Amino acid sequence: MTDTLNPVDYLIRPAAKSDESFLWQMLYYAAHMDEDGASMESARANPDLMGYVEDWGERNGDLGLIAEDELGQKSGAAWIRVMPDNSPLYRIVDRGIPELAIAIAPEHIGAGIGSRLLTHLLEAARGQYRGIVLSVRSSNPAKRLYERLNFRTIKTILNRVGTESLVMLRDLD
Repeated sequence: MTDTLNPVDYLIRPAAKSDESFLWQMLYYAAHMDEDGASMESARANPDLMGYVEDWGERNGDLGLIAEDELGQKSGAAWIRVMPDNSPLYRIVDRGIPELAIAIAPEHIGAGIGSRLLTHLLEAARGQYRGIVLSVRSSNPAKRLYERLNFRTIKTILNRVGTESLVMLRDLD
């Protein structure tokens, strides 16, 4: 069900250490684990996903935003983090370029939250980083949002479930 609130009714605020549990929940959706029938807790146990959230706010350079509706309910999140040196993306882009994770709670999809979160995050990251990288399934409609915000495809890869994903980079210089 699509949320009927206008995007202007959502507050965008910085992600704090106390939001770590919500970031895990959003990572579950960002990784499409809900489509695989996995439990919400399985995101925390997946070694390929731990680097996105574990110990949020304790690493230098953690930068994230949370969207809340007018009732204070957390509705979505977008965050970037420099991944460990052994991250597979660092075979494609320079180490030190943070990776983006973004997800909207299912009941809030379609309200424009993703655009707002990502626009604010790009602005907050400017001056801190040269660029931001992400990977997105080639069939994911969010790909259009990334293209609209000047992310460009730099490589096509096979993802963890065996389908095609695009590695996209957004320069911030």
